[in-house]
Amino acid sequence: MKEIKLAVFDMAGTTVNEDNVVYKTVRQALAKWGVDVSLKTVLEYGAGKEKYKAIMDVLEATKANRDEEVDAKAVHSDFKEMLKEAYANLQVTPYDGVEQLFEILKSHGVKVVLNTGYDRKTAQSLLDKLGWEPGKQIDALITADDVVNGRPSSEMIDKAMEMFHIEGPEHVLKAGDSVIDIEEGKNANCGITVAVLSGAQTREQLETAEPTYILTSLDALAGVLYP
Repeated sequence: MKEIKLAVFDMAGTTVNEDNVVYKTVRQALAKWGVDVSLKTVLEYGAGKEKYKAIMDVLEATKANRDEEVDAKAVHSDFKEMLKEAYANLQVTPYDGVEQLFEILKSHGVKVVLNTGYDRKTAQSLLDKLGWEPGKQIDALITADDVVNGRPSSEMIDKAMEMFHIEGPEHVLKAGDSVIDIEEGKNANCGITVAVLSGAQTREQLETAEPTYILTSLDALAGVLYP
């Protein structure tokens, strides 16, 4: 196994437990516009993506069920307002063992970066609730707002490598709870890709992306990297 120098972790469903509130809110925003889809469908087509793209992809995947076009921009606008309200009252916690994992990685000289399909404002509100700060528990936060192309493009990982002068993607680990996280890691040529079962998608769905490892949750990663 190559030495890992940079670990890039997805947020919701991977490091942060926010009870799928974002995808539940996507579903509610779609329902407001007459698009009745299950949470399972929203997760299948939208998990891990920048949220406007997620809404567009859910609409595209389910368009055969509708007679009329639905304006993705209008749905996204409502989604942002509804999410602000949902987040105001939301209890957010890290998954068990995640903060300890960050400490172990840092003790081995690994840079810890969070990346997300959320916009900067939403991601920052999650960090604030957790009390996490770049330079303390994590080294950096990179959001969909910080790049031109969101997942599965490698741009967020490329940006993290640039920030910390990591030469060679074989020294980078990417972990997430959705197929698109693994695709992002593979597009960046990461040395290790890790799927976790704590969030959006099932083992069967994640297996289709062929990650290096599938773990029940992220706290098992330290034992894999440093047996």
